[in-house]
Amino acid sequence: MSLMPDDLEARLVTAAPGGIRYSAKTDDKSVTTAWCVLANKDDLLPIAGLLKAMGARLSTMTVFQPKAPAAPPPPKEGEEAAPAPTFFGGDVASDGKSYEIDYHFDIEGDTLTVVAHVPSGGEIDSLSALYRTADWNEREAMEIYALIVRGHPDPRRLFIDPAIEGAVLERLIPYSTLVNSASTKGLWEKILAQTGSKS
Repeated sequence: MSLMPDDLEARLVTAAPGGIRYSAKTDDKSVTTAWCVLANKDDLLPIAGLLKAMGARLSTMTVFQPKAPAAPPPPKEGEEAAPAPTFFGGDVASDGKSYEIDYHFDIEGDTLTVVAHVPSGGEIDSLSALYRTADWNEREAMEIYALIVRGHPDPRRLFIDPAIEGAVLERLIPYSTLVNSASTKGLWEKILAQTGSKS
């Protein structure tokens, strides 16, 4: 039997006045995996506070840039152009530069992932005051991506020298390419092509 509270969605709705999109699935072993997508990234801190009060633990967080969707077809004569695609909440364009930040919480062995969308160069509240496990994840996100974690108690770099301009990996080699293809021939060919070197 899943230990995820039956009224979790109602509690999340109350904590996030901007709105949420919620889904949950329980497998045949009674393990529940749930997703809570925030319409407004500024509802993250109240949601995290609610989860802390419930005894949830922050396992980790992940950040990535969803690919921009294909452009809609041009309108036919007499039709209006389709609106530009947006993430849930409508305030961040799906432009291939914005970020999806996923916060993975453990609730009695079940998982709730809270999703926030942030534009490139935008800000998201720090969860470090509530969850110590957020500290290094948030610091790493700030040095790898063009993100500001608002209210972080120690925003110093973790791995990259402070003299190097921020989000350097994003500009030179997309982080997703680096971690997904670290040992492939294709990655090294791309690096050599960007630097003008020959193999």
